[in-house]
Amino acid sequence: MVAFRDLLSRNRDMRMIWLAGVVSLVGDWFSQVVLLALVSKYNPGSEGTAISLLILARFVPMLIFTGPAGVLLDRFNRRDLLVWSNYIRAVVGVMYLFAVADPTLQWLIFVGTAIQATLATVYEPGQAALVSNVCAGEDLITGNTLINITWSAALAAGGALGGIAAAVFGVGPALAFDILTFIAAGLLLAQVRGYSHTPAGADAPPEDTSLAEGIRYVRAQPSTLATLLVKFGGSLGNVDTAMTIFATQIFVMGADGLISIGVLYTAFGLGAIAGPLLTNRLSDGSDTSLRRWILVGFVTQILGWLVLGWAGTIIVVCVALVLRGTGGSVNWTYSTILLQRSTPDRYRGRVFALDMVLYTLATIFATLVQGGLVDALGVENIGVVAVGTAALSVLPLLGWGWAVRRWGRHAASLPTG
Repeated sequence: MVAFRDLLSRNRDMRMIWLAGVVSLVGDWFSQVVLLALVSKYNPGSEGTAISLLILARFVPMLIFTGPAGVLLDRFNRRDLLVWSNYIRAVVGVMYLFAVADPTLQWLIFVGTAIQATLATVYEPGQAALVSNVCAGEDLITGNTLINITWSAALAAGGALGGIAAAVFGVGPALAFDILTFIAAGLLLAQVRGYSHTPAGADAPPEDTSLAEGIRYVRAQPSTLATLLVKFGGSLGNVDTAMTIFATQIFVMGADGLISIGVLYTAFGLGAIAGPLLTNRLSDGSDTSLRRWILVGFVTQILGWLVLGWAGTIIVVCVALVLRGTGGSVNWTYSTILLQRSTPDRYRGRVFALDMVLYTLATIFATLVQGGLVDALGVENIGVVAVGTAALSVLPLLGWGWAVRRWGRHAASLPTG
């Protein structure tokens, strides 16, 4: 914690990026908890499909538009793109309030989610690229760990507070709060001063900032390509559908499961906080060490799914989600650091955009399969779906293990001087 305080106290730009993330993420989880509960309530008998469609409304635009967003991030001012992304998402958030007032307008939930997701395609890759612009050396590990555990803490706090606030004050105020957080995040990001976009000079040869050039760069860098598959592999076991089913259909607490879904998101968030905080103490920070801890992260995610498959109480579900969150958080943090270290700045926007495209593709696949299986097998067989997901998650573990052994043999073959 001392390292985080030190970084934030001396790096004003990192402080603004972090504060923007705090307020925006808490609002995001407020709305996500509420919207998931709403679509489950509005669609009795087809909850799995409705939940899956909402998740798809969030992720399909990311799959389609994140690649072009990476081009924008390498071509224009990254800070300004992030600022306006927040402002416009605040305006779109008003659509949800109409759906709350009239259930026949629930289609606005799906449309609004898709529009906000499209606008958000610049945010995740843009934030990762911007952090590497304002941090260097050990600060890069500290800054990325801080960003990731902030996401996790926002999930834990936003998930719990969102469910409680919606149950106590109603879903309308919870969604209105989300609108305000987008505005606040935009204002904070506008204060980042240490980064400036410098276009190529008039006499300089034109730089190829196309997505195709970014893909060519990745194909020429095997280690970068392998690292891009870390988030993809973890997201083959996306947990949102299973978590919502457990909260709203099996272990229901509060009206429409609003309390239980907040509890489960909190458990997942706490695991995600603990992951990189623990492994940072045990890792020496080298690329080799980070790669080995990613292996541990994959194993921990599989254990989480196996525990979830035999969960008979909400406490066991929480334990499973802590494990799943721990492994996923370690892998997310360390794969991001590896990409930041190895990617030249002129390619970072596109590389992190491709990272998000692959993550989104895996999430869409997992969501479609899990939602379909829940509806086909019945909610009571959600444990079978969880165990099947654990089996599928072995594949990225084996792939990453092979890559780590290959890197180890290559390092051993190099002359020692």
